[in-house]
Amino acid sequence: MNHPTRRTVLIAGAAAALLPAPPAAAAAPPETPAAAKPAPASQPYASYWYPDSPPDGSPGPGITWRSLSAWSAATDPDLAFNASTVPLAPRFTPTPANTTARAGQARVQALVSFGPTSANPSQGSATADYYALTHWAYLDELVFWGGSAGEGLILAPNAPIVDAAHRHGVPVLGNVFLPPVAYGGQLRWTRDLVREDAAGRHPLAAQLVAVAAAYGFDGWFLNAETGGGDSALGADMLRFVTELRTLAAARGQRVTWYDAMTVDGRVAWQGALDSRNQPFFQAADDMFVDFRWSADSLASSARTAGQLGRDRYELWAGVDVESSGTGTFVDWDAIVPSDAPHVTSIGFYRPEWTRNHLPAGHTPEEFHAADDRFWTGRSLDPSRPDGGDAWRAPAVSVADRSTVTAAPFASVFNTGHGLRWYEDGEVTSDTPWNHLGLQDRLPSRRWAVRTEGQRPAVSFDFADAWRGGGSVLVEGTLDRPAVLDLYATRLPLGPHTVVELTHRADAGDVRAELAVATTEPDTAGQAPPYTYLPLPESRAVRRGGGWRTSTVRLTGPSCTLHAIGVRITSRTGGPVPVRWRLGGIAVHDGRPATPSAPARPRITAATGGDLRLAWQPARGAVRHYTLHRVLPDGTRRFLTATCQHACFVAGLTPAPGERAARLELRAVGELYTSSAPVTVTHPW
Repeated sequence: MNHPTRRTVLIAGAAAALLPAPPAAAAAPPETPAAAKPAPASQPYASYWYPDSPPDGSPGPGITWRSLSAWSAATDPDLAFNASTVPLAPRFTPTPANTTARAGQARVQALVSFGPTSANPSQGSATADYYALTHWAYLDELVFWGGSAGEGLILAPNAPIVDAAHRHGVPVLGNVFLPPVAYGGQLRWTRDLVREDAAGRHPLAAQLVAVAAAYGFDGWFLNAETGGGDSALGADMLRFVTELRTLAAARGQRVTWYDAMTVDGRVAWQGALDSRNQPFFQAADDMFVDFRWSADSLASSARTAGQLGRDRYELWAGVDVESSGTGTFVDWDAIVPSDAPHVTSIGFYRPEWTRNHLPAGHTPEEFHAADDRFWTGRSLDPSRPDGGDAWRAPAVSVADRSTVTAAPFASVFNTGHGLRWYEDGEVTSDTPWNHLGLQDRLPSRRWAVRTEGQRPAVSFDFADAWRGGGSVLVEGTLDRPAVLDLYATRLPLGPHTVVELTHRADAGDVRAELAVATTEPDTAGQAPPYTYLPLPESRAVRRGGGWRTSTVRLTGPSCTLHAIGVRITSRTGGPVPVRWRLGGIAVHDGRPATPSAPARPRITAATGGDLRLAWQPARGAVRHYTLHRVLPDGTRRFLTATCQHACFVAGLTPAPGERAARLELRAVGELYTSSAPVTVTHPW
């Protein structure tokens, strides 16, 4: 890769010193006997290793040198904090939102650095300034990018990222980065990785598969860029990749190879699939083609893949957007021509530019505006792409996907970060936060608005929420009815199915209706064939903060719900400025289930007001767990939430006259119903 991107990886360790306050959430180690005194508590971080031996000298501040060869799940003290609990969801492709997006052709991979290699909190942190990726509908593979010679070379993604990706049907790969010599790489690390035992097997191939299985992610991205090798090392690497893929496939994992090392053991980025890297492509599931590609080399690569009996879309053409984002010049017709079949897939390097390029002090709304521009394009509406936009956003070429296939289904449009935490319209914590694992399944077509009049703006807004951190805000002048697509679905409907919408009008006299479609559009680019159902005013339940929940029963024969949206109309019939919020949606059979309570909550480690807690999972389907503190006056304050079965909280202090902190743990179900609380106390 080019020098600026390597430098970014290498300075990641220094960036650890600039991290915000310790996170609001994390998890806990193996069970501790109830009578045992808790051990000292420490902040858990995402895991990283060297293949075997670390560098000479001593690690820098905040860095822990670990050997992958010495790792085991049984002795990993932070495994409970880092293990994903959300399985990879199946997904489907609805009729494309526009006539240019294609299903079954180019796919999209993203290499993302969510934080530094070291000191990357396991379960979120106390800031809203985070790369809260939400456009999963266009992604097919996420690589947890990072690694540096001074910290560690093998990175396991932290649980929140895997949980959010899996909820949207996207596999996540850990990263193996063997850096160039100019950036601290040592050839011994490559040899450590590919060494064989007396039986001719590769111990670290088995270790990589064991880590992914224990942590719950989906495989590995291999990036061998340390020069100085020879043909013998190239042969060793090929045998290693072959065994790794075999072991990985047996566990449902995958392996992606980066176009760097060639079969002669040297590093010589080809920018193509050719004879020098073809054996590695054949040994792996797919390959990231280095940025040096050209239109001719990609066309040749696609032909070569076909001759090998492989799918051309198993090649990711690298697009480096780290520095310029949507201003990056890309020969899009070489990858995804508009008048011919797509040539290869797309591999975005560092799309978190959408956050990183913003000025200090930027808001979550500003981040999402930039991120929508990246993934959707200048029109900010995938149903009507801007043909004059030089940035060919994924929504222009790639059909979106959805995982909304079973009821009960609910969303409060939680993006995984926020300025406050809301419950039933009330603020229960005013601390900014991020935790991607709490992200809901989000609308895939953001934002498709269908109107014959002025188009109102639609966005995630963080100034108010029904639950979580934000809501959907529709704002602008409304002079004709406007229909907002929310979810493409495959939800079976029965005789008792109901849809609940929690909404609020902040300005403008508007009427909201539920939009439902039980069939697909006839052709790409057409609107779903909606039926519009009024929200019954008499059944609307008023909530905190002015929110109201309206329930619509879907009557009629059993069928499948293919799309859900809302239509808003001015009651006056004339142009009217509107601010209308959607805080939640739920589809269920009219009998919302409440999960059982988690069992045996306990403090497993404590240092002053820093605590590690663990518990046994609740029975049945659980979305996540919440932890609140109950103050002496009875006030409940939200502390954290997590999908794991353990968490970390930091900085608790005694309230006046308080002898022990009282903490309440609840299981939260798919419909945001909460279990009865279980209590644990921490004496001061």
